[in-house]
Amino acid sequence: MSTILVVEDTQDNFDLIEDVLDDGHILVHATTGLEGLAQARSQRPDLILLDMGLPDMDGWDVAQHLKSDPETMTVPVVALTAHAMAGDREKCLRVGCDDYMAKPINIVELVAMITRHLTQASVRSVDR
Repeated sequence: MSTILVVEDTQDNFDLIEDVLDDGHILVHATTGLEGLAQARSQRPDLILLDMGLPDMDGWDVAQHLKSDPETMTVPVVALTAHAMAGDREKCLRVGCDDYMAKPINIVELVAMITRHLTQASVRSVDR
């Protein structure tokens, strides 16, 4: 069973993700960037879903912290964001996110993206 950290400040967005992923995954919820960083270090999730528009520390800063910390740098990070203008995807990838999905979330695509990242992460851990 995989642990997924969802760093999302909008309860409706978290509830949607929870409804879709609750079966077969352990979900950890953080509502701020700082809380997300603390949960990432303490919970050691298999995947992080990261809202880029957070109230205390934006997702770009959170992603940079996650990818520069030896304890969290290998955890796949998927940006979930309303920032969907030209260049926003590239900006998310540049700061360390492994993937990007614009809101509103497409549930079918999100599940496929999560499955792909969790599968790749498990293959990498077996190869070590």
